[in-house]
Amino acid sequence: MNTATKGFLPENFQVETWKPIEVFFIELAQREITTAEQFREWLRNRSELDAALQEELGWRYIRQTCDTNNEQKKEALHFFIREIEPHLAEYADKLNRKMLALPFGEQLNDEKFSVFFRAVRKETEIFRQENIPLQTEAQTLANEYGQILGAMSVEVNGKELTLQQAAQFLKDTNRSLREEVYVKICRRRINDSAQLDGLFDNLLKIRNQIALNAGKANFRDYMFDALGRFDYTPEDCFAFHQSVKEHILPLIEAFESLRKSRLAYENLYPWDLEVDPDSKPALKPFVDGAELIEKSAECFARVKPAYGDLIRLMQQRGHLDLDSRLGKAPGGYNYPLYKSGLPFIFMNAAGSLRDMVTMMHEGGHAIHAWLTRDLELSAFKHTPSEIAEVASMAMELISMEHWEVFFSNPVDLRRARLYQLEKILGILPWIANIDAFQHWLYLHPAHTPAEREQVWVNLLNEYSGKVVDRSRYPEFERHSWHKQLHIFEVPFYYIEYGIAQLGAIGIWRNFKKDPENALRLYEEALAQGNQMTLPNLYKKAGVRFDFSAAYVKELAEFIQQEMQAIESAQ
Repeated sequence: MNTATKGFLPENFQVETWKPIEVFFIELAQREITTAEQFREWLRNRSELDAALQEELGWRYIRQTCDTNNEQKKEALHFFIREIEPHLAEYADKLNRKMLALPFGEQLNDEKFSVFFRAVRKETEIFRQENIPLQTEAQTLANEYGQILGAMSVEVNGKELTLQQAAQFLKDTNRSLREEVYVKICRRRINDSAQLDGLFDNLLKIRNQIALNAGKANFRDYMFDALGRFDYTPEDCFAFHQSVKEHILPLIEAFESLRKSRLAYENLYPWDLEVDPDSKPALKPFVDGAELIEKSAECFARVKPAYGDLIRLMQQRGHLDLDSRLGKAPGGYNYPLYKSGLPFIFMNAAGSLRDMVTMMHEGGHAIHAWLTRDLELSAFKHTPSEIAEVASMAMELISMEHWEVFFSNPVDLRRARLYQLEKILGILPWIANIDAFQHWLYLHPAHTPAEREQVWVNLLNEYSGKVVDRSRYPEFERHSWHKQLHIFEVPFYYIEYGIAQLGAIGIWRNFKKDPENALRLYEEALAQGNQMTLPNLYKKAGVRFDFSAAYVKELAEFIQQEMQAIESAQ
C-alpha cells in the first residue's frame, strides 16, 4: 500500500460490528476541506478505509468458498453482507456526493482522475436508498449457488468425487467410461435443476426491481452503468456475437470434423470432445497442488524471474488453495487484496491440462494485482474486467512458450499447445452464447422457466457447431446454463472474456515478434490499473480495443497459422 495512505486507521483496526467502523466514515463525511492538498489527503484516507474493508470482505469470502460446509465461515461472510455492506453503500453515496460537490476535483485534470470521477458520477446517478436491502438480499442469494454446487459429487469406480475430479475421466480413452461419467455429472446437476431455477427466479425478480428503482428500463441497462461500460454499447456486444458466428464457428466445426475423422467415429458426442483425437492417454502436467505450485513458479520465473518470486511469496503466505475437494465452491478466481497488496488464488485443480492453464490464467491476474499494489487510491486498483482478463488470458499464451516445465516430452508439449490454441477459439462461441442469453433474460424479466429453457436451447443451437450429435440426452442441454456461475453470482459479467481474448491474442502476436518489448508493454498497461480508458489501456499494451468482424477474422487466422506451425514442426 502507498505509504501516503498509512495513519488514518489504527494498526489494530478490526471489523467486528458496524459502530466502531462508522466513526471513520463520520469523520470523513464531516471533515472540512478547504485546499486541494486537504482534498487529496481526504481521498487517500477514504482509500485506506475502503482497502481495509475490501480485504476483510475478501478473506471472509475466501474462507467460505474454501469450505462451504463450515457454518461459522458462512455466517461470518453473511454477517458482513447483512450488517456491514448496507451501511457501506449508504456512506459510499454520501462521500461520493461530498467529493463531487467540492471544487478541487476539477483541479485534478489528468486522465486517471477523469476516469475515476466519471465512475463516481455514474455510481451517484444510479444509487437508490431503497436498493440497499435488495442488493443485500441478492448477494446473499447468489452465495447459495456456490454452496449448492460445492455439495455436488458423483461416484466413479467406487470413489466419491467432485464434479471437477470426475471430469478428468472425460479424457479417458475408454469411450463407454466417458459416456458413463458424462451422464453421471449431468444427472447430478439436473438433480438440483429445480432448486437452481428457483434461485435464479428470485434473483431475476430482485435485480429487475433494482433496475426499476434506479430509473432504468431493465437490468441490462442498469448493469452497463454499474459495471462502468463507458467504452462500448449493447450494440457492440451484438456485433461481437455476429462476428463470432461468422468467423469463429466455422473454425470450430472444422476442428470437430477433424476430431471425428481422427477418432474414426460415425457420430461425435459431447463426451468425445476432451479425449485425445489420436486416442492417447490424457496429458498429466502435475499430480497435486504442491507440484502445480512448484512447476508454475518455475514456468513463471522463465517468463520473468519476478513472476516466479510472486508465486512463491503467495505460497509462503498461505495465499494459494488449489486442490479440488468435497465441500469446496466450484470454479477458480484470483482475489486482489488492496490493503496487503498480495492476492489470493483459489482453484479446483484435479491434475488436468485445463487446471494447469487455469493456474497460468489466475497467475496473470495475480501479476496484475501485484503491479498495481502501490497505486495511490484503491479505486485505481479496481481494474475493469475488460483489461483484467487481458492480463490473465495473455499470460496463458505467453507462458505457453515455457510449458516444457510441465511437459518434458516434446510430443506432449505439442499436444498441449495445440489443445490450448483450439480452446482459445473454442470458448468464443460459448462466451457469445452466454452473453446473448443474459441480454434476453433481463430484457424479458417476466419470462417463465419454460420460456427461458427454450430460448437457451435455441441459442445453444445457434452458437454450436453442427458436427457434435447432442440428441442422445437432450435434457442435459436444456439445463447446461446452470453450470455458468457468472449468471448467478456476477450478472452480465462474461462478454469481458471475449473482448479480452482478442486483446490477449494481439499481445501474444506481438510477443512472438519481439518478446522483450511485448512484455514491457504488457506490464506498463497493467501497472496503470484503472487510471486510463479501455481504448487507451489497450493501446498502451500495444493492441487495439476492437472486436469488429474484420479484427476477429484477422486474429483467428493468426491462431490458425500458429497451429499449423506447431503441427509442421513435429
